[in-house]
Amino acid sequence: MPPAVSTDLRRCYREDGAIHLSQALDQATLAEVERMFQWSLDNPTPSGCTFYDNESGTFYQDLCNPRAALAYRTLLTDSCIADRVADLWGDEEVWFLYEQVFYKHGGDTRRTPWHQDAPYLAVDGEHIAVVWINLESVQQQHALEFVRGSHRGVLYDGSAFDDDDDTKPIYGSGLPRLPNIEADRSQWDIVSWAIEPGDIVVFHPRTLHGGGPTTQGMRRRTLSLRFFGADAAYVERPTDAPAPLVAGLHDSLRAGQPFRHPAFPQLRPVARGFEQVPVIDGHVQSVRAKLQGG
Repeated sequence: MPPAVSTDLRRCYREDGAIHLSQALDQATLAEVERMFQWSLDNPTPSGCTFYDNESGTFYQDLCNPRAALAYRTLLTDSCIADRVADLWGDEEVWFLYEQVFYKHGGDTRRTPWHQDAPYLAVDGEHIAVVWINLESVQQQHALEFVRGSHRGVLYDGSAFDDDDDTKPIYGSGLPRLPNIEADRSQWDIVSWAIEPGDIVVFHPRTLHGGGPTTQGMRRRTLSLRFFGADAAYVERPTDAPAPLVAGLHDSLRAGQPFRHPAFPQLRPVARGFEQVPVIDGHVQSVRAKLQGG
């Protein structure tokens, strides 16, 4: 197993809100990541969709398959991924939140808008992490970018991933509109890394981030895994948050309550709760329809 992260890396993650861990995954884990990525493509949910259909390339995403925790169980429990998250938090308790796949291929695809994941989520806390795993080498200009330290700043409204306006909000009230970061990148402390298979990027969902474009002939397959820890609590957004897409979640929890539900099995210090995961579709409305007001 790769060594635990250093104290310096833990401090960087806490202060910057995003960190790159080089060659954190071995070949066996990468093979399992690829197998799970393909499983998600082969088992789409009603939220599986493409964005920016006027582009020559394809930008596909899907998330929150109610059977994913069971399908992904080996990757979640037997790999070092949950251990690296626990190392960065300095706390051994880790739960699985949900998975998301991104697939950019074909012709040119535009950059992914700057946004934070947090406004889309009904959970908040210090110990929440997104693990970003690419299956191909990604040059820095095409990689995910972050505004360093932004997880400790303003929580903005989400991006609706609108074709014409990256800052178009998903709620329209209760949270400030996203800034137009691309209009003047020099005003922001932006960081990114070139990625090789086996690397992972870990970031807090409050961190402002956006993805670089891809060009003709490129393929970028990404598996994103989300985790939470002991301090995670249910939060209310201006309306019910789009994710996680779990049937009955908003009816079962109240603001400030510990974020616990049978849909989210515990991974560390011991794996438990997989037998209780409810395989019930929570996609009453597709995520694209919810984001774009459909």
